[in-house]
Amino acid sequence: MFFTIPTIMTWTRIVAIPLIIGVYYLQSLTVETQNMIATVMFVLFAITDWLDGYLARKLNQTSAFGAFLDPVADKFLVCAALLILVHMNRVHVLIALVIIGREIAISSLREWMAQIGAGKSVAVHMVGKLKTTVQMVAIPFLLYDGMLFGVIDTRDWGAVLILIAAVLTIWSMVYYMQKALPEIRARVK
Repeated sequence: MFFTIPTIMTWTRIVAIPLIIGVYYLQSLTVETQNMIATVMFVLFAITDWLDGYLARKLNQTSAFGAFLDPVADKFLVCAALLILVHMNRVHVLIALVIIGREIAISSLREWMAQIGAGKSVAVHMVGKLKTTVQMVAIPFLLYDGMLFGVIDTRDWGAVLILIAAVLTIWSMVYYMQKALPEIRARVK
């Protein structure tokens, strides 16, 4: 199940990272064009996150490798986009550190909990899904960095949404840590 349609779609999110970064090195493009291309690419590749899961279930092509690769690809794409945004002074480094740090911490926690047979206690929860949704709207707004439909200032809205995503990030991390705490205490003794 290494090269199924859903897994290939997951791989595209990883391949997308240098493409999105590369757009900002094309000096023949205006900043507005770079922003538009990067935004469209991010949105298209982010959609594959939903689509690959849907297709894996629909085509009966789910696999342990796909289940592993999917969240890794998501985290790579989000972290790369956040680093681009920090570099362009559109996201404060502290917000990026909170979001990226949480991703590393919770991924590690989930791996450890799975190893000890308690993975279900840190299964994906609604607050984690909400955090992901908010950041997946905030990031393209911040990449676009302009007026959308002449009405929506994506920089302002993106800044508010990424701040909300950071708060939800902390909230979800606390939630998952609380769920894992009984197992952690039992193992540390």
